Amino acid sequence: MTIEFKTRPVIYIISDSIGETAELVALAAASQFSSGQADIHKVPYVNNPDEIPEIVAEASVFPCIIVYTLVLPGLREALEKEARKYGIPAVDVMTPMLEALSKIEGKQPRREPGLVHKVDEEYFRKVEAIEFAVKYDDGKDPRGVLKADIVIIGISRTSKTPLCMYLAHKRIKAANVPLVPEVIPPEEIYKLPPHRLIGLTIQPQQLYQIRRERLKTLGLTASADYASMERILKELEYAEGIMQKLNCKVIDATNKAVEETASKALEIYYRGERHVKQEVCVSL
Repeated sequence: MTIEFKTRPVIYIISDSIGETAELVALAAASQFSSGQADIHKVPYVNNPDEIPEIVAEASVFPCIIVYTLVLPGLREALEKEARKYGIPAVDVMTPMLEALSKIEGKQPRREPGLVHKVDEEYFRKVEAIEFAVKYDDGKDPRGVLKADIVIIGISRTSKTPLCMYLAHKRIKAANVPLVPEVIPPEEIYKLPPHRLIGLTIQPQQLYQIRRERLKTLGLTASADYASMERILKELEYAEGIMQKLNCKVIDATNKAVEETASKALEIYYRGERHVKQEVCVSL
């Protein structure tokens, strides 16, 4: 049966979970046609075969198709039966993939609805780490220093904040503290073990260019002291002295992507954590 859509096609999404997967597939398919759009009707969390007849009867009012992700065989069979009754094309998004994976795995799928959306401990840790990075960004609250897994220190525009946010997505609680010659750094940073404190530095010429561009985006003159080479050299020298006093590892962020800097920071952190655990075991 061929359906000609005079307006935008109507697509019913029926799912035993949220229905996001089926919706994405439906929209991707619709984008290949002239309008590129579709009227989506989502019916999520369908878990009882008795619900199916009413849903399909409602859909039959429109010239539509049904796209579904139902992992329980009883639900799929009920839906396919009702769809045939009304002559509605029904597309099973999930079953072909389950069958293909079953052949490779050599076993049957669990057939539990919504597994991909179950929120686990790892998800909560990531969200908590992101919230932590925002709360303790740029030294706004020095109390975060002692709560952090890693504390990043460095002068302005050395990518402290992007690094902390990247680490947060790796479920690491990261805070950052700016080093400014006119401001005494919080005493909390002197209480951290070296592997949890990481300094960022950068070549003066690159920082000079970065700061000049920053001033332009703010609508300020590039001749401001903030972007002067004299000021930059003063700040770098001050930061180097603080980092030497703290005996922390220093990463040169010059021409480095945040992923590369993060990789080095994580290596320092995890090596230090392993060393601490070994010392604890020896003492016991």
